Amino acid sequence: MPSRKSVTPRRKRSTRPRRAARKPARRKKSRGFRWRYLFVGLALVAVGYVVYLDYTIRDQFEGKRWALPAKVYARALEIYPGKQLPAAQLVQELELLGYRENPGQLTPGSYQRRGNRLRFTTRAFQFWDGRERSRQLEAVFSDGVLTRLQDQHGAELSLLRLEPPAIGGIYPGHREERVLVRLLEVPPLLQQALVAVEDRAFYAHPGINPKAIARALVANLRAGRTVQGGSTLTQQLVKNFFLTNERSLWRKANEAVMALLLEWHYAKTEILEAYINEIYLGQDKQRAIHGFGLAAHYYFDKPLAALDAGEIATLVALARGPSYYHPERHPQRLRQRRNLVIDILEQDNGLDPARAQRARNQPLGIVRGKPGAISDYPAFMDLVRRQLREQYREADLTSEGLQIFTTLDPAIQRRAEQSLSRRITALDRQHGLDGGLQGAAVITSTSGGEVLALVGDRQARYAGFNRALEASRPIGSLIKPAVYLTALDRPQQYTLATPVEDAPITLEADNGTRWSPRNYSGESHGRIPLFRGLVNSYNQATVRLGMQLGFEPIADTLQRMGAPRSVPAYPSMLLGAVNFTPYEVAGMYQTLAAGGFRSPLRAIREVLGPGGEPLRRYPLNVEQTLNVDSVQLLHSALLEVPRSGTARALPAMLPAGQTVAGKTGTTDDLRDSWFAGFSGSHLGVVWLGRDDNGATGLTGASGAMRIWGDIFAELPGMPLEPPPNPGIEYHWFDSQSGLISRRDCPGAAYLAFIKGTAPQEKIDCAGGGVRDKMDSTLDWLKGWFQ
Repeated sequence: MPSRKSVTPRRKRSTRPRRAARKPARRKKSRGFRWRYLFVGLALVAVGYVVYLDYTIRDQFEGKRWALPAKVYARALEIYPGKQLPAAQLVQELELLGYRENPGQLTPGSYQRRGNRLRFTTRAFQFWDGRERSRQLEAVFSDGVLTRLQDQHGAELSLLRLEPPAIGGIYPGHREERVLVRLLEVPPLLQQALVAVEDRAFYAHPGINPKAIARALVANLRAGRTVQGGSTLTQQLVKNFFLTNERSLWRKANEAVMALLLEWHYAKTEILEAYINEIYLGQDKQRAIHGFGLAAHYYFDKPLAALDAGEIATLVALARGPSYYHPERHPQRLRQRRNLVIDILEQDNGLDPARAQRARNQPLGIVRGKPGAISDYPAFMDLVRRQLREQYREADLTSEGLQIFTTLDPAIQRRAEQSLSRRITALDRQHGLDGGLQGAAVITSTSGGEVLALVGDRQARYAGFNRALEASRPIGSLIKPAVYLTALDRPQQYTLATPVEDAPITLEADNGTRWSPRNYSGESHGRIPLFRGLVNSYNQATVRLGMQLGFEPIADTLQRMGAPRSVPAYPSMLLGAVNFTPYEVAGMYQTLAAGGFRSPLRAIREVLGPGGEPLRRYPLNVEQTLNVDSVQLLHSALLEVPRSGTARALPAMLPAGQTVAGKTGTTDDLRDSWFAGFSGSHLGVVWLGRDDNGATGLTGASGAMRIWGDIFAELPGMPLEPPPNPGIEYHWFDSQSGLISRRDCPGAAYLAFIKGTAPQEKIDCAGGGVRDKMDSTLDWLKGWFQ
């Protein structure tokens, strides 16, 4: 048999594609998946972004729509029979509150004056401790004193509290303000005009109007520039409420989406109401005028409901562009736009022809009221904000509608502003400072530490660098009362009559540098009683005394007076080479003026919620930090400063019988001029200097003291008198002999001593002669130049 060969079967050709051939197909499929995932991812991002916008709209629109900035009020003036209050001053107070003279029938917020009689009708006001109702009153005056106060029924009143003047508000960072109105309070003519002029299809479109957008696009392309807008009222509201004025497609896209979402969630009436309260209608310095409620007060000094057809048309015209139609810069342009609004209302039967013609013929009638301007008292408002932030969040202050009652006294504030501005202008000119002289002033009540006035710039209404709170400068001789008070705290060792040496002294530091302080006059006075070192501000005597006392005890005295930070212990500290602001100096001298009782300065009395409910009171917080007896001794020395010391020119500036204590302060090279002083009811601190720290040519007596005297010359208050103290006795003291003398002895000073510590010997003298009068005159003349 033939042998069978083994045959290897042949493989069938596979019909499957080779591996290399399969790769392109898989790559194509992968790309498809990638694009699909990309599209899904983008869709999810878009949906997420729309959800985010939706949340933003609902959260902010509900929370912010009726948000109110905090309203800030000055002190409420209290008047009563026997109060020193001229009729003219009460009229000023009423006009500050917006009262107007009305010869006809008296209505709330009006007054009539006939000679020494003043009739007025108050407005109702919700205070922290109850509501004051409106009432008609008559006040009778005689020789600058309110002698009688009665109501329209003839009933005598023992006390009346006027409503406090609004002095500003705590606003968001962009300084907006609102007078919110509900839609029911808005004149129907205004609602009709807004829809007719700004968005005819408002009640029909879903938030955007494609026809209006297309129409505006065609008009702008034909003109080659933007001549027409296609935004609806809803889009305008979204832009003002949530977005910025940035010109970009992204902002316009956000605006369109958010407008649709806003219309989806809220009714047309809610959107129109929000638009009326949100629309930007002008600028008053740093304050933005938003909403028709505020604009009615600002432009016409009327509530919105009291506007006539022409005034309503004017505000609607301004809505198109407050700058373009500015009533002062472009009155004719605004008039034309107003008349166009009137024409549209007439065509839509909103106005009959006769009423429309009257509205077209009337003038614009802009009066520019000032409803609580932000910048009226910028320095004081700065202090209010600082103290509020210690208790409230910024969001609460700018959106909760709080009512803040402060301590500001507008009459004292006005006096401080005028005195500072007038004197600085004159001193600047006299000393050739080319407008570089600046200043600050702080006035407080000695009894409660309330800040009554605060000025931070020679231009008091300038909202810039607040020198009263921020200018930290060397205080010079204002530190000396702390040195002498430290000595008086050791009655077994020091009294005001204790001899001290006013002679040259040289101190050497560890690094070998030498310090040799000199008196301002360049003269030394030898052995003098201790009080003379303070009254005449002798540097050499003060340094010698300070070296005996030690730096640490003096630094401790400053802390107990109210120094806000520790003072370095080095020799030049004894002459005021430490920096404090005028406000901080006022806090330290406040403790001295209050007899050793420290109370932190405060600018706020009470805070009420938007409904008038009390939220927080700022009660007087008093702590005794200084020895009362020692402070009383110091008072008697500080009283001598205006009598015979560095401030001896001051009494001639004050009314007869106005007894005050004080201290001048001058720094090296006459860079800073200070004066701090107090009466029985008020404390004042004034600083003058240059922002570049250059020389001013002014001492404390020739500069700051003059402004202090101007302010206190017309400041009603009590003279400074020593309180009853069985442990203190007063004697006339002769500086020359160092012995107890008589009142009529030349140079005698009325000083306080702790019982048993006064010199026992007495000297007899015959004073009051011609020489005494000449010496007094020479002292007075020297004071003007020291």
